[in-house]
Amino acid sequence: MKLVSHPATRPLSGTVTIPGDKSIGHRALLFSLLSETPVRVLGLGDGADNGRSAKAVTQLGARVARDGKALVIHGTGLRGMRAPEGAIDCGNSGTTIRLLCGLLAGQRFATGLVGDESLSSRPMARVIDPLRAMGATITGVPRGMDLVPPLTVGPAIGPLAPLAIALEMASAQVKTAILLAGLYAEGATCVTEPGPSRDHTERMLAYLGAPLTVAGRTTTITTTGWNGRLAGDGFSVPSDPSSSAFLVAAALLAGAGEVRLPNICVNPTRTGFLDAIAAMGGVVTLEDRDETGPEPIATLVVRGAPQELRATTIAGDLAVRSIDELPVLAVIAARARGTTIVRDAGELRVKESDRIATTCAMLRGFGIACEASPDGFTVEGRPDRPLDPAHVHAGGDHRIAMAAAVGGLVATGPTHIDDADNVATSYPGFAAALTGLGASVTSST
Repeated sequence: MKLVSHPATRPLSGTVTIPGDKSIGHRALLFSLLSETPVRVLGLGDGADNGRSAKAVTQLGARVARDGKALVIHGTGLRGMRAPEGAIDCGNSGTTIRLLCGLLAGQRFATGLVGDESLSSRPMARVIDPLRAMGATITGVPRGMDLVPPLTVGPAIGPLAPLAIALEMASAQVKTAILLAGLYAEGATCVTEPGPSRDHTERMLAYLGAPLTVAGRTTTITTTGWNGRLAGDGFSVPSDPSSSAFLVAAALLAGAGEVRLPNICVNPTRTGFLDAIAAMGGVVTLEDRDETGPEPIATLVVRGAPQELRATTIAGDLAVRSIDELPVLAVIAARARGTTIVRDAGELRVKESDRIATTCAMLRGFGIACEASPDGFTVEGRPDRPLDPAHVHAGGDHRIAMAAAVGGLVATGPTHIDDADNVATSYPGFAAALTGLGASVTSST
């Protein structure tokens, strides 16, 4: 798929309902497999990634039925999973394959995990190594010092061993895989992170009744004396803050009569991009806040003319909390006065693309000076004149494609974006959403 983003001719305006959060959706589906009671899941997005997790739970023995707008998952309980017929195809979803490694580590059967060309090049050792230390049997394809899919997980030879581990890099996916495996270990499994990462797993496993505690940056699963029962009645998946970041950026750069994005998850572990925007002088208002559920939600609102922005530094915890939004934050930085510095973001190297390299290449296509470093990049802002029209190769990375489309709104001519197929994995209605706000983004094959 190709996208063409045309310069905005007027401020954006309107209300857009963003699809359900992918990270929460994956967990709602996969964790419901472990429940002994039916779990009703509302608000799932229709992207391909969550679809892979939904298919995976059925292959492992769950019965999934649609009830209006909800999916009802009749799970297997902790010990009732069955061996799938054939390998589980995780498509382009790194979350699906990494969480399944933890979920399957303690099973008495073997499961093959495969993915598309992009997923089959992504490193898995940082998940596999701690699971192997717990006694899991996991094999993959050697690539350099790492392993890549296809993977085979299991069979386990008896209970897994508990593990206490301090992660070198904060990662919700690695943490979750270890905690899921810890449900099948005898004793206490502890994961300590050097900084904050998404805590959806902790919130949802606790809701299901897992023996989980959090103390500072250490999360512990203790199975001693636990009856092994998980149960819950339902999850409501709020709208995806990562997807909202692209529309927020578009409204900040192109101007907005009023752009409203309701029901957005504003969990503090997910709103680093809003803090980064505030540090750059951008104004995004949070209205209609609701903290009654497991995940806090709010309506994001952008109003007014294109905002005057200044450079900032995104590093440390802020880089971790905005890791998926850094490509579009880089586009905002391209219109800010001064030099924006991003560091402590080495995880970008192992996303759907090497996002440090592809982000810099994208910005250079717009005529913006961008220099890569091992764990980040610097952006020389150009606030006094529009971006150059670009021809961007997204490298199969949906976030690069969407960030380039936002940049195209403030260029002097059409921006052409190639290899944008994977936008459908996270935000199938992205082009239509921007167009509905008054922009012009078209797609073709």
